[in-house]
Formats: sequence, structure tokens, C-alpha cells
Amino acid sequence: MITGRFTTASEAETRELAARLAQSLSAGAVVLLSGDLGTGKTVFVRGLAEGLGADADAVSSPTFVLVQEYRQGALPLVHVDLYRLPSVDLDDIGLDTNIAARGVLAVEWPERLVRSVAGAVTVSLMDAGGDLREVVIRRERRQRSLERGRSRDSG
Repeated sequence: MITGRFTTASEAETRELAARLAQSLSAGAVVLLSGDLGTGKTVFVRGLAEGLGADADAVSSPTFVLVQEYRQGALPLVHVDLYRLPSVDLDDIGLDTNIAARGVLAVEWPERLVRSVAGAVTVSLMDAGGDLREVVIRRERRQRSLERGRSRDSG
């Protein structure tokens, strides 16, 4: 899996970076996307979709419906946007945990979560001026079991 600090100079480069990350993810992966409005979180999710073999152009910000599912790729992609919620638990938003456990869960605005998601891949996007974005990708050490909402050590 790719980790580190990257600079992208366009939406296409941000999507390409996300697609590379997606190709290294397995079923049950959780990707938490942080960044200010307009820094490219949804663009990054489009790249995840592309890397999983789904229609990237079908990806839109699910701000008003909270959850969008894209099932046509190698793994299902579940896209969650928590922007409009003050705080929330993933178990309380109507997330189909069976699909999320069989696919990749991408969460925008994870700061709104009341619990941390152990084992998640964290992606931080920052505006570096113009079309430039600084993207930091990190992996936590523990894995979360989405089927029951409990954390377990991956050790």
C-alpha cells in the first residue's frame, strides 16, 4: 500500500494517486478523507472508484443522502459524506455493513465520527495554492470489523 506525502498538480493527478491506492486495498478497508471544502475529497473518491473498476464519473458528493454505493467494480465502494452532521456513529447512518465489509468504505469528514476507526487508511488533503494539493496517506495499525462495529487487533 502506498503511504507518504504527495503533491498533485491537477484533479487528474489526484484521481490517479487515489486509483493507485485503491488497487492495494482489500475487502473491509476503510479510507477516511479529511480536508477543507474544495480540497478534493470527492475527487479522491472518484479515483478510488476508478482504481476499483467502477464508473468514476458516477461518483458525486453524497452530502444530502449521506451514503452512495457503487457496486460495479472489483470491490463495492461505499461513499459516506458526514459534512452536514455535527457528530455521528457509522452504525447510526443506515450503512449496509455487509456491503461495506465486502468492499471499500470511503468517509469524508471523519472528524464528525464519535469513535475512531482503527485500521483505517487516513488521507489528508490540503490546498497548496492554485490546483496544487498536498496529500498525506497513512495507515493505522489495527483493523476494524465492520460487520459488528468492533475493533480487533490485526496482529
